[in-house]
Amino acid sequence: MKAVVLLSILGCALAQERLFSWSDPGQPIQPDPTDNACVTDVASCGCCLMQKQMWKMESFFNMSLNELQRGLDRAHAVLNNIRASRSAFSVALTDSRLCVGPNREDSVLKYGKVFINLGEGYNSSSGVFTAPRSGVYSLALTVYSDSGSAGYMLAACARLRLNGRTIASPTESNTQDEEDSTSALLAVQMLAGDRLDVSLPAGCFLCDDNNHYNTFTGFLLYSTD
Repeated sequence: MKAVVLLSILGCALAQERLFSWSDPGQPIQPDPTDNACVTDVASCGCCLMQKQMWKMESFFNMSLNELQRGLDRAHAVLNNIRASRSAFSVALTDSRLCVGPNREDSVLKYGKVFINLGEGYNSSSGVFTAPRSGVYSLALTVYSDSGSAGYMLAACARLRLNGRTIASPTESNTQDEEDSTSALLAVQMLAGDRLDVSLPAGCFLCDDNNHYNTFTGFLLYSTD
């Protein structure tokens, strides 16, 4: 009996309460005409009104959950795009004593010591970096030579090439000592599939060891595709 009285009181309260939109709590909505039909039978209608209010709450939370899911999907898409954009390599000529050149013809330098190759764009077997995505890349090249004998002079020189075309040619020929070193740093716009390498010109001579004097580095600053 007490339960019936409690439901009756609750039903009356819900029947007389103003209805509001869950999507915009500040704006009242028109009541459902069927709500008034059960006011004459408060005892049986209290549960009906409660059920309708619960249904409205459930709809509101479902819409909120769907919106959160869409936001999460967008965040995942952005994160995946960032992961796909990661491209960086940094290599040195060797990890032990090695001299390359002088040769009669130009030859591609193959850097054997790989510090990082994020995105697997650099191929140590061919000495070629292939751009995985179109964008602006930061590139750095340092060359060093050591003739190994006092009074015997050799120039440190190399050519940074994009698709076979020279874009930088750092060179030093200092006749005052037997060691030469020079560097180049530049930003270059590349297309996906472009090939980058370092060529050792005929007559040039480079030496390296575990101090890693000869290095070649590049990374994607930002994509443009």
